[in-house]
Amino acid sequence: MDATEQKTKRLTMIGMLCAIAFAVMVVGRIPIVLFLKYDPKDVVITIGGFIFGPLAAFTVSAIVSVIEMVTVSDTGFIGCVMNILSSCSFACTAAVIYKRKHTLKGAVTGLLAGVALMTFVMLLWNYLVTPIYLGYPREAVAELLIPAFLPFNLLKGGINTALILLLYKHIVNSLRKAKLIEDSKGAVPVKSNNTGIMLVALVLLATGVLLALVLKGVI
Repeated sequence: MDATEQKTKRLTMIGMLCAIAFAVMVVGRIPIVLFLKYDPKDVVITIGGFIFGPLAAFTVSAIVSVIEMVTVSDTGFIGCVMNILSSCSFACTAAVIYKRKHTLKGAVTGLLAGVALMTFVMLLWNYLVTPIYLGYPREAVAELLIPAFLPFNLLKGGINTALILLLYKHIVNSLRKAKLIEDSKGAVPVKSNNTGIMLVALVLLATGVLLALVLKGVI
């Protein structure tokens, strides 16, 4: 495959990732607590980052956030910036670490680092910015950081991590069979026995769902 064909295929895949990420954002938005909503677009963005690198993750997150701003979002430019920061702090961090260490351990380490950075960044930015665009007193926002913003971001990161670990190798295998990516672009060793990781991911996903139900007051 020549360079032009590779570039065309890469651009096509990034465009496809943007479309899928936007679609799952629209259909998968779930109000959790206050004005905070979970959606699984970061799962798509991070998988794209694992396959094509952190720059692809940034590109997809930026494009999808801008489209979200002009279509379904009511938070305007500041909300767009917050979405980009949230997605990039998680997806780009995970992709950078995974690019340096192309193993299952590298993927897990990257995802956990992404959750930690995203949580820190969003706590800081919600404290700084939320009073500006929602008109909340800063003191009131500060009081919500631990009981609302912290568990929401941990919940979001935990569910995303679980879904990525469960879906990634199957998606990569499908893309390879369709010859949409080269074998060398893969990642987590797909033929190894990762049953333990899959069980942990399922437990993490179940815990996230339970926490979401608690935050929504369902249970």
